[in-house]
Amino acid sequence: MPSSPPPPPSPAPSNSLANTVRSAWTWGSIGAILAGGLPLVGLTWLLDRDPARYRTGRMFRRLGAAMTRVNPAWEVEIEGAMPDDPRAPYVVVCNHQSNADIPIVSRLPWEMKWVGKAELFRLPVAGWLMKMAGDIPVERGNARSRASVMIRGREVLGQRCSVIFFPEGTRSRDGRLLPFNDGAFRLAIKAGVPILPLALDGTMDALPKDGWRFGAPSRIRLAVLTPIDTDGLAQSDAPALRERTRRAIADHIAAWRGTAAASILAPTGDEAG
Repeated sequence: MPSSPPPPPSPAPSNSLANTVRSAWTWGSIGAILAGGLPLVGLTWLLDRDPARYRTGRMFRRLGAAMTRVNPAWEVEIEGAMPDDPRAPYVVVCNHQSNADIPIVSRLPWEMKWVGKAELFRLPVAGWLMKMAGDIPVERGNARSRASVMIRGREVLGQRCSVIFFPEGTRSRDGRLLPFNDGAFRLAIKAGVPILPLALDGTMDALPKDGWRFGAPSRIRLAVLTPIDTDGLAQSDAPALRERTRRAIADHIAAWRGTAAASILAPTGDEAG
């Protein structure tokens, strides 16, 4: 009788020697990218007369994209139709699994201003780059800060540049979609621009929250989904728009995983760290 095929190899543990060397190489390369990219972004910022700092933002995102290419453990696949006009403004929403999400999404070929935690903007180098790129800080639990995000978001959209949110508000702990916050959807309705959903999977273990070593080799998938129009919607429609978008992302991730969409949606009230 023919022998059975061997089982697939188990992923190397995150603390293995091979992964330690790979992680050290990757972090060294990322440091070199940031060190070399900072003056380039700074020079672009000085010359950029676009009110949205579009060219500056694109230069910064290219650094993020480069970070994903120096990690030999990441296999990144991107699918879906890209917007025909890179200056057509959208409110982009994406699920959130790890800090690897930001450089992965930066591989998309148009500029978006990121709504991110205010503490990130206080980091050396990365925070300076975010400020120059025109990204938008938000203080968690601060109503005034959330209101300023809405004001700044409308300004950016009016300057023909997209804005991107992680509407879960934090990283998922188990790969399921946490409940979405309303802010992105209220902004889209108020500004009269479409929602552009992104589905992302495979990053949760690619860059673990604790520790400096990267995870085992990962297949990372990013999909640009069909835009959702907001014409004719009122602020009272934001919850329905939010749930429609969340379900579209869940459906796509479920198809990737070969499971039911219900298994992708965390129940209301679930929390992640």
